[in-house]
Amino acid sequence: MMIAPFFSIDPATRRVSLDSSDPAFYGNPNDVYEALHCHCPTFYWEQQKQWFFTGYDHVNGLLRDRRFGRQILHIATREELGLAEPEQHLANFDLAERYSLLELEPPEHTRLRTLVNRAFVSRHVEKMKPELAELANKLIDGFKDKGEVELLSAFADIIPVTMIARMIGIREEMGPQLLAWSHAYIRMYLFGRTREDEDGAERAASEFSNHVKTVIAERRANPRDDLLTHMIHTEHKGQYLTDAELVSTTIVLLNAGHEATVHQIGNSVRVILESGCDPAELFKDEAATERTVEETLRICAPVHIFQRWALEPVEIDGISFNRGDKVSLILAAANLDPAKFTDPLSFRPDRNEAPNLSFGAGIHFCIGAPLARLELNVVLPILFERLPGLKLAKTPSVKDVYHFHGLDALNLAW
Repeated sequence: MMIAPFFSIDPATRRVSLDSSDPAFYGNPNDVYEALHCHCPTFYWEQQKQWFFTGYDHVNGLLRDRRFGRQILHIATREELGLAEPEQHLANFDLAERYSLLELEPPEHTRLRTLVNRAFVSRHVEKMKPELAELANKLIDGFKDKGEVELLSAFADIIPVTMIARMIGIREEMGPQLLAWSHAYIRMYLFGRTREDEDGAERAASEFSNHVKTVIAERRANPRDDLLTHMIHTEHKGQYLTDAELVSTTIVLLNAGHEATVHQIGNSVRVILESGCDPAELFKDEAATERTVEETLRICAPVHIFQRWALEPVEIDGISFNRGDKVSLILAAANLDPAKFTDPLSFRPDRNEAPNLSFGAGIHFCIGAPLARLELNVVLPILFERLPGLKLAKTPSVKDVYHFHGLDALNLAW
C-alpha cells in the first residue's frame, strides 16, 4: 500500500517503508502517524530494522513495563547479545553517557534520581516564576519595537538554557556555548547519523565534560545555593555521587533542561498562530493557559522517539521479543491515537481526554517536566500579550531532524 512516495505499508506483515530524511515526512509527521494508526499502529520499520509502537496504550504500558529497560549490559554481556564493542572514536561521549539518568536502571537510577529529583518538583520550580517572567519581558523589550523577529534565536533558545544554567549553577554567560555543545551532542541520537556527526558529538562531550569538571572543583572549594552544590554534598544511604556521576548527571540535566523546551516554544507558537484561535481566549487565565500548553504538547511533541531494550523474552501485540531486542516507542504518535483523542489532528485546547505522553511515563518520566511546563505557561502568555497582532512572517522551516521535532527558524511580525 503506497501512501506517498516516501512511505508504504504492508498491513498483512506489518512492514513499513518510510524515508525519515524526506522533508514531506519530517516536515509533517502527524499525517504519517494518522495513516499508521489506521493501518498498522505496531510496525516493523524496514529502514531502521526495528519494531515501533504508536498506540497510546502500548506506548504508555511499555514506558512502565519493567520487562523492558533503558540499558541491557547490566544483565548480559556484549558477546551474549552480539553487540559490537564500543567505538574508540566515541570514548568521551560514552564516558559522559555512562551515568546518564536517561540510560540507567535501578538501583543506580533510583540513587541518582533521588539526589536531584527534589530540585525539580513543582513546588520548587514554581519559585522561579518571577525571574522567568522578568527574563521573557527583558528579551521582548529588545525586539518589540522592530516589528519582526526570528523567535528561536532571540527568545526560545535563550530562556530555557539560561534558567537551567542558573538552577544548576553554571554561569549564564556560558549559554551560547552550552547550546553549541548540546546541539552537537544530541546528533548522536539521530537516524542516519554520519561520522561527522559522531566526531562533533565526541568533541562536544570532551569539552562539555571538562567544563563541568572545572565547575565541580569550584563548588567543592566554594559551595553555593545551587543544584550542583546540592549534588556534590548530599549523600544517599551513605554514598555521595562520584565525579563521573556528577559530570553525566549535569550534562543530561543541561541538555534535557533546555533542548526540548526550545523546540516546544517554537512548535507551540506556530500551532497557535496557524490554528486561528484568539490568543486572548487561549491565555485568559491560568486554567486556560495550562490547557493550551498541554494541547500544544500533545499535537506537536518536541521529542518523538524513546527506545527500550527487552530484558527478558516477552510478547507485545503478537510480536515476540528476545532478551536484547530493542523497541521504539513513538510518543508523538501515541498523542494522536484516535482511540484516545477525538479528531486527534485538530488543535482543541478544550479537550478533557487522556494526558499526553510527551514527557514519557514510568521511572524515566522527564525529570525536567515541571520546569518545562512552567516555562511554557509563563512565557507564551507574555509573548502573545506583549506582541498583539503576532503573525507568521514566512513559512516556518522545520529542522531536518526527526527524533527531535522542532523548527530551524520561526520568523514573526506584528
